[in-house]
Amino acid sequence: MKKILLALAICSISLIDAFAQNNPNPGYWQQHVDYKMDVKMDVKKYQYSGTQKLTYTNNSPDTLKTVYFHLYYNAFQPNSDMDALLSNIADPDSRMVDTKTIRGRKVFESRISKLKDSEIGYMKVSKMTQDGESVDTKEVGTVLQVILKKPIAPKSSSTFNLNFNGQAPVMIRRAGRNSKEGVALSMSQWFPKIAEYDFEGWHAEQYLGREFHSVWGDFDVKITIDKNYILGGTGEVVNNNEVGYGYQDAGIDNNSIKKGKDLTWNFKAKNVLDFTWAADPDYIHDIYNGPNGVKLHFLYKNNPKIVDNWKKLQPVTSDLMEFINENVGPYPYSQYSVIQGGDGGMEYSMCTLITGERTFPSLVGVTAHELAHSWFQHALATNETKHEWMDEGFTSFISDLAVLKALPKDQHEDDNPFASTYKSYYNLVAKGMQEPLSTHADHYMTNRAYSISAYSRGSIFLTQLSYLIGWDNMMKTLQTYYNEYKFTHPTPNDFKRVAEKVSGAVLDQYMIDWTQTNNTIDYSILFVEELQKNQTLVTLGRLGRMGMPLDILVEYEDGTKETFYIPYTSMHWIKPNQYVQYERTVLDGWGWAQPQYKFTINKPKATIKTIMIDPSQFMADVNQENSVYNK
Repeated sequence: MKKILLALAICSISLIDAFAQNNPNPGYWQQHVDYKMDVKMDVKKYQYSGTQKLTYTNNSPDTLKTVYFHLYYNAFQPNSDMDALLSNIADPDSRMVDTKTIRGRKVFESRISKLKDSEIGYMKVSKMTQDGESVDTKEVGTVLQVILKKPIAPKSSSTFNLNFNGQAPVMIRRAGRNSKEGVALSMSQWFPKIAEYDFEGWHAEQYLGREFHSVWGDFDVKITIDKNYILGGTGEVVNNNEVGYGYQDAGIDNNSIKKGKDLTWNFKAKNVLDFTWAADPDYIHDIYNGPNGVKLHFLYKNNPKIVDNWKKLQPVTSDLMEFINENVGPYPYSQYSVIQGGDGGMEYSMCTLITGERTFPSLVGVTAHELAHSWFQHALATNETKHEWMDEGFTSFISDLAVLKALPKDQHEDDNPFASTYKSYYNLVAKGMQEPLSTHADHYMTNRAYSISAYSRGSIFLTQLSYLIGWDNMMKTLQTYYNEYKFTHPTPNDFKRVAEKVSGAVLDQYMIDWTQTNNTIDYSILFVEELQKNQTLVTLGRLGRMGMPLDILVEYEDGTKETFYIPYTSMHWIKPNQYVQYERTVLDGWGWAQPQYKFTINKPKATIKTIMIDPSQFMADVNQENSVYNK
């Protein structure tokens, strides 16, 4: 029987206190930072030096005696933890290893281990003071521990001044220099960045190339660089008249202002999680007017092979933003930049770095995903090191829908945008490789398990939630969640509680089973038996460990259809009818402890053509062959 897919309904505040108050949880607090940085970049050596003034506000109830900084570029050195992981994980990132065969066995060699001194990445901090007094520091890999002479009391601030210098690594992993597509500088994770301190304490993990947890802050960054380089990144360029950024609109003669050897670019951004920039002398810079007055910036190489695609991308990006605005909530900043750089696609505050030599559908797809991260991470800043499924999965969900709306039908591989998502999850389960979504992002046994868990299983969390509470309730949950928790650090429980309040359902077991265990769903039609008085008895079995309500579609030989709904007793709720075109019968609930369930169809067995559990296919049943009865 052809599967039936549910019709999908396609349908700047500046004060930190205002943002913190947005979180509805009593007693909520979050830290705040204010960065002022002045940096000089040597484009020949790919080295830079700078000063940083960091004002740190402790809004916690705790007195802090130690603080930590991330020094991400130190990961790009032989014997680093990231180097060690590449040599020991079963399926290392192919962009970061060389492969050879020894005695018939494939062996991976980390490229980091082969980097010379002029090729490594590094970040060094010197002359650090706290409120004018020198402090002791201890560098351990990618983390700098700072022992304070003056503890930072609750509801007080302290100012750190420091000098730093760094070198962009020759090997691109998100950041680096001279990418395969010829982009000179991809400068993400490039400065000493204070670690997050929240209700769970400090988050000062070694950088292994995956996720982040960051402090909300304001940035004022000056970058002095060769005058021939064009820059793009986080925030607004506030000295357009000096550097010619945006000169297409300003009527400025770009050539006349580029006098001397170097130019200083001044970027400012308020209430963001990070600051990223990229630079290249051959960038084309286009500006497109997006929805709600947002300026969309596009910076890409002057390569005839890609220019047409990047021009076509611009109105589509506007459409993508409009779709997410309508279905989640308004984009909260005044600009967004799509920048060719990095080694794939990676989201940053108010910008993304993506590789640009792609087919047009691929270019749209990666842009949609990274743009969607502006909502699910850069406005809703979950701790993605611990709950990576919330940012990657929710982003995948909404970007898949956005692409379905933005691209013509002939450029879609499947009318069901989630088909590949479910398929990858089922394959992971079949191979016995799944791990709980509560696994720390850095600690998955394989990259494959991490990727499918974060992206696919995280996305299924939402589509399956729509199966539990209805599509309209799920989309309303997304919108309410964004409205209530933007610019804070929500947890999985926060999202669950929003869904419960929106729908009225109890969702605790769903959250636990799907995110904290490897429990799977497997419901089976065990028996279909003829009864007296023109009735048919159907016996169902729960073979998996995870309980769910059931939608059941029955099709008869004469072409008519009806549905049956079996509530899951732990939810204490009945879902609105999702198949209003058919008559629905709501049956008694099925509790988790009962392995079987029986119900009666008031028609003879001979008249029944097909019985199907979950015609939407949004319930992630790992064995769908036993979920269908065919005459």
